[in-house]
Amino acid sequence: MKKVVPKPFTFEGGERAVLLLHGFTGNSADVRMLGRYLEKNGYTCHAPQYKGHGVPPEELVHTGPKDWWEDVMEGYQFLKDKGHKDIAAVGLSLGGVFSLKLGYTVPIKGIVPMCAPMYIKSEEVMYQGILDFAREYKKYEGKTVEQIEKEMIEFQKTPMNTLKELQQLISDVRNNVDMIYSPTFVVQARHDHMINTDSANIIYNEVESDVKEIKWYEESGHVITLDKERDQLHEDVLQFLEKLDW
Repeated sequence: MKKVVPKPFTFEGGERAVLLLHGFTGNSADVRMLGRYLEKNGYTCHAPQYKGHGVPPEELVHTGPKDWWEDVMEGYQFLKDKGHKDIAAVGLSLGGVFSLKLGYTVPIKGIVPMCAPMYIKSEEVMYQGILDFAREYKKYEGKTVEQIEKEMIEFQKTPMNTLKELQQLISDVRNNVDMIYSPTFVVQARHDHMINTDSANIIYNEVESDVKEIKWYEESGHVITLDKERDQLHEDVLQFLEKLDW
């Protein structure tokens, strides 16, 4: 079976623009349903795909947070160049960290960080996540168990310098959350085993905006955009965006 490679997408819905940002080892498909929902409700949505994502894991290890931040900024500029003056940022996991970084870097209308980490996980835990991702990707490509094991042994020989930089990025953003004055809606899944869920409280408490909300989704896990409460999430994100001063 040939794997369909996810790509960046743009859904033209109206004047108001939303930059949708996926997570680490994720891809644009993670925010696609949300994008379609917002498009139907009058929003133009653009989701970049970070370098080294949505492709074989061997390519991921040669990219890092600086590359991905460039992709985020290019996505922001893409919407600006299309004539959108006001842009909101909605991001999942690492995308949520980037949405917060946008909040103190460029003018942003509103921010929705979803399951965004503010605590540094150990490199071992993060590395294990990458190995799991690599194994799943190879399974999805239809490779045999023997072939996967052989490729995984090779894969583990590659140094993963990205993790230190990723930890640094999360730390930097956490130290600057109090520089954010844009309206913020913090989304957190209760059954999120990928990050320390207290991250949501840190973001909510430290954002300086007068307009801020936090909501816990009791039935969902880390990839909340694809989980069982996604329809409710779609409605809540829309409701938040509708309240902004466009």
